[in-house]
Amino acid sequence: DALAAYFSLKGTDRTALFFTSAKRNVGYVLEHLGDRPNDTYSSADAASFRDWLIARDLNISSISRIFGTVRTVINLTIQEHGLECRNAFANIYLPKKSESKRKPFSTHEIINIQKTCLEIADERRLLLALLSDTGMRLSEALGLIWSDIHIDCEYPYLSLKPHPWRPLKTSGSKRVVPLIGASLQAINIMHQQSHCTQFLFPSYTNEEKCNGNSASAALNKWIKAYTKHGVIHSFRHSFRDRLRAAEINTELTDQLGGWSVSSIGQSYGVGHTLEQKYKAMSRIVL
Repeated sequence: DALAAYFSLKGTDRTALFFTSAKRNVGYVLEHLGDRPNDTYSSADAASFRDWLIARDLNISSISRIFGTVRTVINLTIQEHGLECRNAFANIYLPKKSESKRKPFSTHEIINIQKTCLEIADERRLLLALLSDTGMRLSEALGLIWSDIHIDCEYPYLSLKPHPWRPLKTSGSKRVVPLIGASLQAINIMHQQSHCTQFLFPSYTNEEKCNGNSASAALNKWIKAYTKHGVIHSFRHSFRDRLRAAEINTELTDQLGGWSVSSIGQSYGVGHTLEQKYKAMSRIVL
């Protein structure tokens, strides 16, 4: 009942992911602790729930998100119905997040992966090649349609903007990304291959949603043969390092990767031109 109220009050104009993740996270509580009145859950129950999630090998970031959803759902119900109970999930201790970060790919690994992907040239490998020289998030690439792609111009580029099937993570994620190196080659190959859909990656995307989890699992499994520690998101970390090595300024780097701006001044003016972005990106081609 609390979840239904949460959807009714907070679900306006939300994507399908909002409903799916909330239902899943509350479902964990029902699975471990059972469906009970909100005022009958205790701090001991919440601690047991935390330990149960840890035993399922979920990382601390995921557990923190689950608790965040459960806390919000129960808090909303307490407020809306004027309940006198406390939220048992509100102040449960969670272990600190690991300081380990995803490691970037080495230059050798990127070159090897790019070469292999362009030789195989199937949908999955061309997706990886596209990611490798654009720094895009996986979901950003999966949601692309052919009208987002512009290759018949002096500076080929793609336009990242929200679509009904794939919103963007932040407002700053909306951007223009020049196509260079392996990414441009991948687009050219896909353009030459026969396609009868508006989507670049129809195996994972349709008019309703992008199946990023399925793509991530399959691609990360394949990547393991070419790297000791990398995953798909490592391309994004490597992209940042490559821009640093090319001495691209931070403001332009943030624009290219869709990262949040670090100062108010960065939001002034019209920003860098496509030509400036293309020439900067051309300096990182391997």
